[in-house]
Amino acid sequence: MREKKKEEILPEIEKVMRENGGIVKASQLYPLGLTYRSIQGLVADKILDHVKSGYYSMNYKEKSEESIIYGLFPDAIFTMDTALYYYGYINQRPFTWSIAVSKNTSKSRFKIDYPVIHPYYTEPEVLKLGVAAIPFEEGTMQIYEKERLICECLKYEERLERDVIKQVLRRFIEEPEKDVAKLMGYARERKVVAKVQGRIGVWL
Repeated sequence: MREKKKEEILPEIEKVMRENGGIVKASQLYPLGLTYRSIQGLVADKILDHVKSGYYSMNYKEKSEESIIYGLFPDAIFTMDTALYYYGYINQRPFTWSIAVSKNTSKSRFKIDYPVIHPYYTEPEVLKLGVAAIPFEEGTMQIYEKERLICECLKYEERLERDVIKQVLRRFIEEPEKDVAKLMGYARERKVVAKVQGRIGVWL
């Protein structure tokens, strides 16, 4: 295949970037006629930015954290303090992005300097339990339902500040549409029934 000139290939690269949240794998560039060597040439010419092993972008440093998360981790599920922020249970977006992923996921995916990722490695059989979706960037991101999220917060409560967990539990108790049966079902799956009953059961 004839290697295309930069002026020919740039519109095609930009199109692939737009279709994939602004970040693409090298394997998504090869069908355009690019080779590993030509990709590295585009990086050297500052046309492409190297994000991490096998991933590339354009104008990466100008991208928001949200757009990077959307591009790199479309399969992730917002959990813990990140999910709490998007539900309005805490007021300030955390510095670290907390995402639930399969424990079989390659750890190298999360070795990036920016943004800071905190993966929660979860058993595949319960990973998708209680998943909802929220609008995010140009599409949606997965997030745990509030009832599942409360169980996660109690399971890993040592990773949250004491005042934060108190505030979260209080706001959940005040939720007019909470589903107690669903909460207890998730509590059994996540093995936090005693915590749910002891911390919030009396108020439900």
